[in-house]
Amino acid sequence: MIKLGEMQELEVAKKVDIGVYLKSEDNEKPEDRVLLPIKQVSADTKIGDKINVFIYRDSKDRIIATVKRPKIVMGEIAYLKVVEMSRIGAFLNWGLEKDLFLPFKEQVDDIKLNGEYMVGLYIDKSGRLCATMNLFKVLRTDSPYKVNDVVKGTVFSLKRGLGAMVAVDGKYLGLIHEGEILKPVRPGQSIEVRVSNVKEDGKLDLSFKDAPKLQIDKDGEKIIKALARSKGTLPLNDDSSPEEINRVLGMSKSSFKKAAGRLMKRKIIIMTKSGIKMIVD
Repeated sequence: MIKLGEMQELEVAKKVDIGVYLKSEDNEKPEDRVLLPIKQVSADTKIGDKINVFIYRDSKDRIIATVKRPKIVMGEIAYLKVVEMSRIGAFLNWGLEKDLFLPFKEQVDDIKLNGEYMVGLYIDKSGRLCATMNLFKVLRTDSPYKVNDVVKGTVFSLKRGLGAMVAVDGKYLGLIHEGEILKPVRPGQSIEVRVSNVKEDGKLDLSFKDAPKLQIDKDGEKIIKALARSKGTLPLNDDSSPEEINRVLGMSKSSFKKAAGRLMKRKIIIMTKSGIKMIVD
């Protein structure tokens, strides 16, 4: 099946003066074949060859193929530049001869000529490819990731009381809950985060924090380094205030207790009323 808005490998079914007609493996109807214009056809192309093309509609609204990969395809997001404004929407440069239409109803914020905005691709009711700034409707929820995988993504929205919405790999929908945001983030920022949960609907919960076990190990290393600098003792224990622990170690009291507990189980430190002390063999 020939898919609008996607890169796909199609077979040369017929050669004509204006180009070649392409078909998919399961497409035998001549009327469903798509034209690849002659200027994009290699001289040695023959019937039966496979060509990787993108399918879209040209300026006359005809379905057509191109060997050019645009800046965005179905299921992806990208920053595109506004090259023309109109009463019903804007037109974006996506690397093809025909600019991509961004309808007014799909604009989330005010946009300006020559501005660049993060958009996704969708097919409207009339079968045309259009852009949308509402990325929730285009990002996928079928990612291959599992809990504790480290992924890269782009922040595309900040919602008070919820958190930061992230496009993982520019394709998949993820969320960093507000309580997991340890440092300021902004829309358009590229980040590296850990998958903390995969929901039943496929959406990804993300975190800047390491997995609990890894976090305790890192916090434990921080405690050991601080002990080494202070000749093996620190005036911190379970009774120390969160402010004092944060001042000395730069971590929360909860993190300190977990990490210190792990170090005590490994018999690296002991904790007394006066603080923690490194065990020397």
